[in-house]
Amino acid sequence: MEENKALTNLNSEKLPEIMDVIQLAQYLGIGKSKIYNLIRTKKIPASRIGRQYRFSKEVIDHWLKERIITGLEPQIQLFDKKDKE
Repeated sequence: MEENKALTNLNSEKLPEIMDVIQLAQYLGIGKSKIYNLIRTKKIPASRIGRQYRFSKEVIDHWLKERIITGLEPQIQLFDKKDKE
């Protein structure tokens, strides 16, 4: 029940177009340390301004869609090379 309330509060607030690490962590539902790990391994699009990171909501949404569509593993080959020849 509390989790649903938190999600409703997050969804009802308008997210800024540019988010900091805390806002992004809340948006994605993961911890700040996971965000920093994704940044360190260059797996999430981030902009660094001074010592702080910022994230474009539009870019993050696109990144999420790409991750959902393509997944983490390479796509399997649908046809053998023999079929193409």
